[in-house]
Amino acid sequence: MYKLIEHPLITHKLTQMRNVETGTKDFRQNLDEVAGLMAYEITRDLPLKPVHITTPVAPCDTYELAKPIILVPILRAGLGMVNGICNLIPTLKVAHIGLYRDEETLQPHTYFEKYPKNIADATVIIVDPMLATGGSAIAAIDMVKKQGATDIRLANIVAAPEGVKAVESAHPDVMIYLAALDDHLNEHGYIVPGLGDCGDRIFGTK
Repeated sequence: MYKLIEHPLITHKLTQMRNVETGTKDFRQNLDEVAGLMAYEITRDLPLKPVHITTPVAPCDTYELAKPIILVPILRAGLGMVNGICNLIPTLKVAHIGLYRDEETLQPHTYFEKYPKNIADATVIIVDPMLATGGSAIAAIDMVKKQGATDIRLANIVAAPEGVKAVESAHPDVMIYLAALDDHLNEHGYIVPGLGDCGDRIFGTK
């Protein structure tokens, strides 16, 4: 199942990101801001627990987050979404999954994993700006499930229908959050109209 997050600010910033004339600085900043805006919807149904505190005026029965939050960027492009979400939830912890896609087979290969200790008890948010074939996302979800995670969400800026269907088929229990659902994948496995190579545009490597 997926949820398309529609908001004028997200649409505007995503338009700037799509533009081939947008340079590294502005691309990175807009990605950071879109991720932060998406975080409100991604975390809308986080569980709360009752707490009793004292304000400067009186005792107060209220609520706070019931579970820790772990953000899992898929390297390297996923790093571009970390700051925007961390600004909203500064207490979260960050895991890392390193995957690269074989340019011929389009299959993902793992080269790095690092997790906080409490992942089984946490709400896990996997982030990657692009959801193309779905291979990397499926692999990342498989990996965090092997660590014991059960409350898992996937957040992508732009997705192709093929990737969404693949993730839904492999992991029907994971909600996918999108800023845009694009038209299709081309013969090279790129999303159309897409953003181009998001990692290269974030880090200025091409």
